[in-house]
Amino acid sequence: MAKDNSAFSSIHEPLAPDAKVPGPQLKPAALRRLGEEPEKAEKKRGRQRYVEKDGKCNVQHGNVHETYRYLTDIFTTLVDLKWRFSLLVFILAYASTWLFFGLIWWFIAYCRGDLDHLGDDAWTPCVNNLNGFVSAFLFSIETETTIGYGHRVITDKCPEGIILLLLQAILGSMVNAFMVGCMFVKISQPNKRAETLVFSSHAVVSLRDDRLCLMFRVGDLRNSHIVEASIRAKLIKSKQTQEGEFIPLNQTDINVGFETGDDRLFLVSPLIISHEINEHSPFWEVSREQLKKDDFEIVVILEGMVEATGMTCQARSSYLMDEVLWGHRFMSVLSLEDGFYEVDYNSFHQTFEVPTPSCSARELSEAAARMDAHLYWSIPSRLDEKVEEGTTEKAAVEEDADKERNGNLASAESESKV
Repeated sequence: MAKDNSAFSSIHEPLAPDAKVPGPQLKPAALRRLGEEPEKAEKKRGRQRYVEKDGKCNVQHGNVHETYRYLTDIFTTLVDLKWRFSLLVFILAYASTWLFFGLIWWFIAYCRGDLDHLGDDAWTPCVNNLNGFVSAFLFSIETETTIGYGHRVITDKCPEGIILLLLQAILGSMVNAFMVGCMFVKISQPNKRAETLVFSSHAVVSLRDDRLCLMFRVGDLRNSHIVEASIRAKLIKSKQTQEGEFIPLNQTDINVGFETGDDRLFLVSPLIISHEINEHSPFWEVSREQLKKDDFEIVVILEGMVEATGMTCQARSSYLMDEVLWGHRFMSVLSLEDGFYEVDYNSFHQTFEVPTPSCSARELSEAAARMDAHLYWSIPSRLDEKVEEGTTEKAAVEEDADKERNGNLASAESESKV
């Protein structure tokens, strides 16, 4: 257990500054990021979050050389773009196809000589009333969007135009399906639903049923509920292994009821999520004083399906070491009104102090074990004392009875002699 909890105490022994690490030499900034300079990294880490309070992951990918992988999944790439770039791609996709086919329609009219026979009623053009590039561009828009004004129309004396019409109709349908699908998915993305899932601004540590527990609160501001909601938590903390390997952002699970099913939430009203600090907890040996000195981050993740759309939604938040309040408890937000329960979100983030031991959960458990052992041994000893007292009294009574019996016998013998 000491080995497991060593990951959550201070770094054992930093690597020697003159030790050479195999591999390419890194820049000082990279060395600080990777933990080769623990002191500076700790100072920076205290101000830098891994996950922001609004759920955004504070990680940027650099030196990605295999950028072609983004094109293999072009649909997801377009959906992940920012709105201004998505609108730009949307406009360019349609404008480029209109211009491309408009240019081809004009080229066909130019090659067939339709532009040289404008106004000649005896000449049958490929497209009626097509007299230049602008009209060819307008005819391309009408064809792809199936508007059909009736002024410009293709004739049956142009086989190449018929083939081009079929190609533009097919390609236009594909462009419509792809771009409209991207915009629909982007508009209906469930990450906006996560904006109405709120987490308490602080986490607290206090007693629950004589056990230290780490607790935080979650709530849903909407009347439409999150279906199959589940909660999980991760501890993000740097770690150095016994072999000297430094892990900058080691992730450790924090049990919030996975074994008992308490991680499955019925999120109708705000709930307090509790993590019991036992021998399997990473905070088993963390006391109040050590909590102030530790450098860690707790990431909480709430997942579920949006009731209205059935899409999966995920909301995230995090708590730094200075956002964990020892010896506090959350204010109640639920009250019973006339025929319904009312939630007061003014008290959602409020806490109040409660008597809480400042020692670690391990020390508290050992103290409770010693007290139980003392009671266990003290009760039999008292019973033994009572048994000894009862035996002594019984022996004294029997002795008195023997003396009385002997006295009666002696008096009887003397009377018989007389």
